[in-house]
Amino acid sequence: MQIKIDKDTDTDTKTYKDVFHRVSAIVTRLLSVDPTQVELKADFSKDLGADSLDIVELILSFEEEFSIVIPDEAASEISTIEQAVKYIVKKIRET
Repeated sequence: MQIKIDKDTDTDTKTYKDVFHRVSAIVTRLLSVDPTQVELKADFSKDLGADSLDIVELILSFEEEFSIVIPDEAASEISTIEQAVKYIVKKIRET
């Protein structure tokens, strides 16, 4: 899958792609969705069928996978793969 990098996306393409692939693997595993459904613009609820418990499990898995903390306020604003990837890349940069 090719990832389009735009001006709002982290300029380190390698880091962005790595995070995307790791997030995709988590989403595919936890939501039991076909990997082809996991696209940057995919919404966890609308496109991938996640309920509120699934989203909590995704956030916890992202925290564990990337050794970061995602506060509740930030987690509530993450609804797409792209938002998750951008937030995780930002957190990685801060450490």
